[in-house]
Amino acid sequence: MDKNMTLISTTSTQASTQASRPSSAQEQALVHGGQLSTMAKRYHIEEKDWLDLSTGIAPIAYPVGILPSACWQRLPQHSEQLSQVARRYYQTPNVLPTPGSQSIIQMLPQICASRGFARSQVWLPKVGYQEHRKAWQKADYQTVNYTDINELEQIKHKDIVLLINPNNPTGVLYSKEHVCQLLEHVHSKQGLLIIDEAFMDATQQQSMAQELDRRHRATHLQPQNAYLTQQATAATETNSKQNSSNNSANDCPANAPHNIDKSDALIILRSVGKFFGLAGVRLGFVLASEPWLSAMSSSLGPWAVSGPAQFVGEQALTDHRWQEEQRIVLKRLSSALETVLAQAFAQPVHGTYLFKTVGTPHAPAIFEALCQQGIYVRLCDENDALRFGVPHEQGLKRLEYALHTAPIQQLISR
Repeated sequence: MDKNMTLISTTSTQASTQASRPSSAQEQALVHGGQLSTMAKRYHIEEKDWLDLSTGIAPIAYPVGILPSACWQRLPQHSEQLSQVARRYYQTPNVLPTPGSQSIIQMLPQICASRGFARSQVWLPKVGYQEHRKAWQKADYQTVNYTDINELEQIKHKDIVLLINPNNPTGVLYSKEHVCQLLEHVHSKQGLLIIDEAFMDATQQQSMAQELDRRHRATHLQPQNAYLTQQATAATETNSKQNSSNNSANDCPANAPHNIDKSDALIILRSVGKFFGLAGVRLGFVLASEPWLSAMSSSLGPWAVSGPAQFVGEQALTDHRWQEEQRIVLKRLSSALETVLAQAFAQPVHGTYLFKTVGTPHAPAIFEALCQQGIYVRLCDENDALRFGVPHEQGLKRLEYALHTAPIQQLISR
């Protein structure tokens, strides 16, 4: 890989790797944001009085209208309409609807083991969404921490690399060209690159989804079941319409090494809940080659994605006007949040359009002080940073006021 690749972030880290095995403490349930009922009981503040900034969920949700009664009454079947709109939205031929990305994260170790990666070493970002680490260590895989993508030059034969892009909670976003070079390197080692793109919707041009389409046409697939036969047929039609748009400036370089089919070395996880503000719907997608999707579809079993989720997902993914408006609004709100945090903290602010993160040695104390004022943010797992979900205008004013109260200012300036 090119050591001079560009990192789309001002975050800098020192390289360090370490192998690890699961401990009993790591088997315990991880602490996540969004535990509002628990916080309300702990601090004796009613749920309705909280400003919940503990998640990376958009503060403006896609407007869900009245759903057809059939969504609730019938067992959910495979929706070809949903798959078709997902192919268009992600601009890739092979998609699998899932009940959120969390279910796939939990089953990936077993699926990888069944497909020749049982003895693989798994490279994980030292700071990132910890459910990935929990899943691999629970399955007794050896894991290695990395702090920068260039450390992945060290990977060995059949290694698995997990990339969270953009990273949650650091906000680090690697360029598509950078990730393409990583994919080439992983492929040369006969390894597997798994990319969690849960927060990618606001920066779609950096997604690797199109790379599954450019060199791996659906007409080459040999589907193993009826669902994947439909996938391949529809993907052929999608490819013919999208070939011209896929060969854009945002594609990976089209020189000879990149023309080798690497689709079997790439799995992408996408979430609908975050950008669309629909976390409760529990809908996501896996983008991958047919063998991977076939294995995941079998593991998910029947009726995995509910009827209401399929209906709402189809509406949201086809509403391009709302999507563009959402990107504009999130850009404005996230910029305003960054300004407020930069004025309150001396440390740099990083993040995405959906959250901002500030490192501080006093993170636990500031978290506690904010909770006492009914403001719930995410205390990061390392206890050295706070992640703030993007609030609406009224919520931002409340946060700004709280950050400038004497108790919190004393903690920040300490």
